[in-house]
Amino acid sequence: MKVLNAWNKTLQEKTDGRLKARFYPGGSQGDERDFVRKMRVGQLDGGVVTIVGLAMLVRSMVILGVPGFLETYDKLDRVRSKLADRFEKMFDEEGFKMVAWGDAGKTRLFSVKPVAKPSDVRSMRPWVWKDDLNFIEFYDVVGVAGVRLGVPEVYPGLQTKMVDVVTSSALTAVALQWYTRVNYMTGHNLSIIVGGVVMKKDKLDALPPDLQEAFYSTAKRAETLLNKSIRRDDEKAYDVVMKKGILATNTNEHEAAWDAVSEQILDRMTGRVFSKELVDAVRAAATN
Repeated sequence: MKVLNAWNKTLQEKTDGRLKARFYPGGSQGDERDFVRKMRVGQLDGGVVTIVGLAMLVRSMVILGVPGFLETYDKLDRVRSKLADRFEKMFDEEGFKMVAWGDAGKTRLFSVKPVAKPSDVRSMRPWVWKDDLNFIEFYDVVGVAGVRLGVPEVYPGLQTKMVDVVTSSALTAVALQWYTRVNYMTGHNLSIIVGGVVMKKDKLDALPPDLQEAFYSTAKRAETLLNKSIRRDDEKAYDVVMKKGILATNTNEHEAAWDAVSEQILDRMTGRVFSKELVDAVRAAATN
């Protein structure tokens, strides 16, 4: 919010107050499904969403968050850079503009009991965000029924032991206090929590050219600052949870098992959620 508020201030200064943004932080507009619905009916002009919200607008965006596929920032950055025009066209076709990409840290499994290999989760009660296609698929492949809850329901779920495993970045786990209810986290991260700022295309296209230029140029600067600060803060949050006594399990010796789950997820989703051609394009962009 500090970065977004700074963006808004710069935007107003650059346009002499002719253009400004109003943000609604702290969940006051509901969950991401609510953001998307409100954007579609015109109650909101845009939203700051994760991969879950992005996939509600462009379903194939799910590919950016497949566990084990784009697990490093370098891979993710290469994909978003090399396929930028393609992704932008996908959102344009749905009536939206991808204004700025963002992240929310590295996804790990935070748990009450240690998780070293995927099958360890079978005896547990993992939380799955009810709109998160990737981790719904992940737990289905692993062979356990995830407990589907909205984000605001997770902390009470941990308190009551309704769930004992959550997918989260260290940053999110600290911000939402989930880390106070768990004892372990996976030693490696499964993916990056991808997100971004999306806006209704017609709202932006209706702006005069000079205001459009101001909006997009300041948004690009905000994108750079957001990613830099969030990645730094996720590392700090990781140190915080380590100092609080949360143990990172050694997942290295089970790397093959994690990779097998990732490939199975890709196979199951290819042709149903995204095309094989897109999988090949993302894989090529990530490695070259």
